[in-house]
Amino acid sequence: MVKLTIVGRVNDGLPLAQGARYMVDEENHNLSSNYKQQAEFILQEISRGALPLSRMTIRVDHHSFNYLVVNRICFITLCDSSYPRKLAFHYLQDLKKEFDKFDHSLIEKITRPYSFIRFDGIIANIRKQYIDTRTQANLSKLNANRRQGLDITTENMSDIIERRRISEISETPATPQASPVWSSPQLEAIALIWTPITIIAIVAAIVLWVSLTFTDDFFISILL
Repeated sequence: MVKLTIVGRVNDGLPLAQGARYMVDEENHNLSSNYKQQAEFILQEISRGALPLSRMTIRVDHHSFNYLVVNRICFITLCDSSYPRKLAFHYLQDLKKEFDKFDHSLIEKITRPYSFIRFDGIIANIRKQYIDTRTQANLSKLNANRRQGLDITTENMSDIIERRRISEISETPATPQASPVWSSPQLEAIALIWTPITIIAIVAAIVLWVSLTFTDDFFISILL
């Protein structure tokens, strides 16, 4: 079953449109939001060049994300793991055909996420055609070109997230560390010994200077 659909722009990773999310009950609302965030994460990874600019299947829990990229537009859908992958990509192809009917110059002017609301209804209508995998139309799609789709790359979401984590760590500037010379235990020991002595010497010098000053003043007053 197709449970989630997002259409986004690859150039900047902006999600343009979305279909309704279909979960079993209200308890799955948080889970649904989590899957939506993962779909947006996939779009961002494609946008920054970390995932292929063609098509791919990404496994997560008991589901699979399938995406198709054509003309810098990405079509992503989430399905049950048991849903035929071939049918999922037929669904994405149908979305692509309908999307091509719109003026792409207008699409490029969209600046707010999910503001291409006109396409939301189209997603819903096309999805209805793929709910039942046993319809004659869908069976024909499954039986045609049986070997088609065998070359689609498949990966686990956990691996993609781990790669992103490692990439962020490598891109983070290293924090400058103190020189080992100045942070050595020997220098700390020397500082502990000489700091009090230095303070005492400075205080003694100040007291001596003050006393000499007052002594000079005293002798001058006697002479006068």
